Amino acid sequence: MPWKLSRTRVGAAVLAAFCGGMIVASSLDFTHLGLAQNAGARATATKPTTQQIKPLAEQNNAFVSIAEHVTPAVVSIQTARDPRQVDGSSPRMRGRVPPGLEDFFQQFGTPRPEPEEASGSGFIVTPDGYILTNNHVVADADRVTVTLDDHRVFKAKVIGRDPTTDVAVIRIDAHDLPVVNMGDDSQTRVGEWVLAFGNPLGLDFTVTAGIVSAKGRGGRDLAGLMRNQYSISDFIQTDAAINPGNSGGPLVNIQGEVVGINSAIASPTGYYSGYGFAIPITLAKSVMDDIIKYGKVRRAVLGIAIADVDPDDAGAAGLKTIEGVKVGGFTPSDGSSPAQKAGLEAGDIIVAADGKPVDRVSTLQRIVRMHQPGQTLALAVVRFGTRKTFDVKLTEAPGEDQIAQRDAHADDAAGGASTEKLGITVEPVSSDLAREASIPDADRGLRVTEVAGSGPAHNKLFPNDIVVAVLYPEPRHAVHSMDDLQSALAKAKAGDYVSLLVYRMGPQGQAGITQVVSLRLGGDGRG
Repeated sequence: MPWKLSRTRVGAAVLAAFCGGMIVASSLDFTHLGLAQNAGARATATKPTTQQIKPLAEQNNAFVSIAEHVTPAVVSIQTARDPRQVDGSSPRMRGRVPPGLEDFFQQFGTPRPEPEEASGSGFIVTPDGYILTNNHVVADADRVTVTLDDHRVFKAKVIGRDPTTDVAVIRIDAHDLPVVNMGDDSQTRVGEWVLAFGNPLGLDFTVTAGIVSAKGRGGRDLAGLMRNQYSISDFIQTDAAINPGNSGGPLVNIQGEVVGINSAIASPTGYYSGYGFAIPITLAKSVMDDIIKYGKVRRAVLGIAIADVDPDDAGAAGLKTIEGVKVGGFTPSDGSSPAQKAGLEAGDIIVAADGKPVDRVSTLQRIVRMHQPGQTLALAVVRFGTRKTFDVKLTEAPGEDQIAQRDAHADDAAGGASTEKLGITVEPVSSDLAREASIPDADRGLRVTEVAGSGPAHNKLFPNDIVVAVLYPEPRHAVHSMDDLQSALAKAKAGDYVSLLVYRMGPQGQAGITQVVSLRLGGDGRG
């Protein structure tokens, strides 16, 4: 019994302690706090607070408002190209013509069975029917048809187009049309939201969202988009989805203003893979204004071949920063280039234009494009450590059919040699090569045949490059023979910078260009 009594007393004490603990916990709200924490954690994971929802709703409403405002001014463009007569003896037709009937098909020609059709996008910029789009959307089209968001269909007339900027203006016979708001792409910042409008893959009036990924894309980054030596490459990069059919549609900022024309994608498949490019609207608008006012694009040019500055260029010029635009040569090469007449030389680094800093090719192109032929542009250049200024009277760029042809050289040369300082093997340019490649007399120098993989010229010079002159160390030396090259480099030693004027041949049937190549001689760990 004592044992039972003792156990009873212990149980009563435990029960009393538990009840007391519950009373204390209840009075201090401990139990309630624990439950509130668990419930709150579940609520946070599954149900955002009002403060969290509000900015998301505002952004969502902004996208909706922009789409509703812009879409009525976006158009779908369909083009058709009539069948052309194709010579039955052409390689394309051989194999498709029945044996023995070649002469018959050659006599009458063989039309393509159906018109070539394509589609793209555009956007209305004036209430009376002017529409901006890409040149490549309407180029070579025999018929252009425009469909509006309200399903009305119009025949369109091509007012003008510019292959160098890939901008075209078309017009439909209509009035009181909805229009887009034009923005200022120079105020657009990397990281800002943008929306791409268009008609991709046959899906009419589509909107995609992304950000501005980069600005000023061009040069070596997008060499495939350069159509000729006068092409302007100054693209806005975006990750908003752009696909075939989006070309010509507007790229719009979060204020609902057009900042670019969707123009190209970078993709191994031909479909969106994260990289799209748009023509800045300020550039496109200036082209449009010229087309409407003059019926053509009056493009002012300096008459120079240019490239971005690399670290070796900056080192040779004594620049503290790797910025500027390198003058590689002059176009035309007959001494009539405005920049050459003003006193610029190959190898000069343009660091400012019109009082504005020039950090890259696209910046200089934009500044020049804002001027008219006949106006004067002030340039600040650095010539191998010395700063100079020049006033260049701009001239008008020739049309596509006005680009001068170059004459071949008549003399032959023979032999070949190597220069260890540069890590290249060279030989004189033969008359056959000069004739076939239309190499100008002034650019006949030494053709590079080999480039050492560990030498200073690796990834700077390439086989078939032609070394025309040594610009630095000064004074300039024209290069016609191996002796000329060795003499020009006689005093250069390991670690020194060397700048060469190089003629780089173009694809078959196209003119080449001159460029300035700067490199550092062996001794710095690069050969």
